[in-house]
Amino acid sequence: MSVTLEMIQAARDRIGPVIYHSPCPYSLSLSRLCGCEIYCKLDHLQMTGSFKERGARNKLMLLTESQRKAGVIAASAGNHALGLAYHGQELGIPVTVVMPRWAPLVKVRNCREFGANVLMDVESFDQAYSRAKELAAEKGLVFVPGFDDEQIIAGQGTCGLEIIEDVPDLDAVIVPVGGGGLLAGVGTAIKALRPRVQVIGVEAENAPTLEVSIRKGEVTSIDARPTLADGLAVAKVGKLCFEIIPKVMDRLVMVDEAEIARSVLRLLELEKMAVEGAGAVSLAGALHPSLNLAGKKVVLLLSGGNIDVTMIAGVIERGLAKEGRLCRVHALINDRPGGLARLLNVIAATGANIKEVSHDRNFAPPNVGFVSVTCIMHTRDASHIAEVHQALRDAGVEVRPE
Repeated sequence: MSVTLEMIQAARDRIGPVIYHSPCPYSLSLSRLCGCEIYCKLDHLQMTGSFKERGARNKLMLLTESQRKAGVIAASAGNHALGLAYHGQELGIPVTVVMPRWAPLVKVRNCREFGANVLMDVESFDQAYSRAKELAAEKGLVFVPGFDDEQIIAGQGTCGLEIIEDVPDLDAVIVPVGGGGLLAGVGTAIKALRPRVQVIGVEAENAPTLEVSIRKGEVTSIDARPTLADGLAVAKVGKLCFEIIPKVMDRLVMVDEAEIARSVLRLLELEKMAVEGAGAVSLAGALHPSLNLAGKKVVLLLSGGNIDVTMIAGVIERGLAKEGRLCRVHALINDRPGGLARLLNVIAATGANIKEVSHDRNFAPPNVGFVSVTCIMHTRDASHIAEVHQALRDAGVEVRPE
């Protein structure tokens, strides 16, 4: 049996009283940015900060009394664990989760605060999955997959029902892809009720689980590289998800780390929303040049907001650099009094705001009369950076390539 609209509707009736119907407001700023009519499904506002609790709650409510008493176990990089821990605590079901050592600290801490037994003795999600399966067999626990399960997928599909209720005349929905449970569930709901609507999946280039599997025609394991979209970094797409997705997905686009960073920054700056990389990929997808969304009504599914505060500063810096709003210049200047001041005056005259200056004599050119200086500055855009470089050349300053 696969996932049906009826299963998703039953899940909605089951979990509706406790799962937040997150809003899906229109965004003027993002509409101008993307060149289409953008609505944001704010599922990062769920109690545990992501859509994952929809499926977790649905699965837990369907356990038998003996299964509830024994408890459940899962493998997760964070959001599935949080949803399971929170709703397990509320339902009186013991929860154990196996998380990779690199799991974001905010997710680990919150998971423990929800009463879960958190184990972090593995390096990768694949290892966490294997370890959780072993413990389930040893201790008689119910293993709850993060995505490859009919009732988990049905729970995630309730998000699609809400999108249609709130934006009934949408033309497209853009959905993040990791293991594929969200895309399978939302796609099933939307295609059943609005077959003409485009369902677009977005995947991080560093974790191309679905793209590789589609290309090879079967579920294929990959070695996911580190990504800002850590919630999407799984070893392989779910088998059941892979059976469903080709029937409900119209397009799949890939986004790189710079595009993800820029999307996190834009959501923070334009919408005043802290969205984690795995949720912000939907905006990165909307900006992808291969999609022809001009003039269409598009819903971005912002699936999670559990971004570690220690990561935000780096994301902002990378996003600014990608947009040409942060620039680095390596220059050679005369090592005499006033040489550095002259360099800084040239930069200041262009309107660039200097953030850092590094004065390096140890690794400067052989000519001891010159010194290497690196300046990091805030700029307006790429054209402003070009203006800075031209001003330095006009002043006779040698600028070294990056």
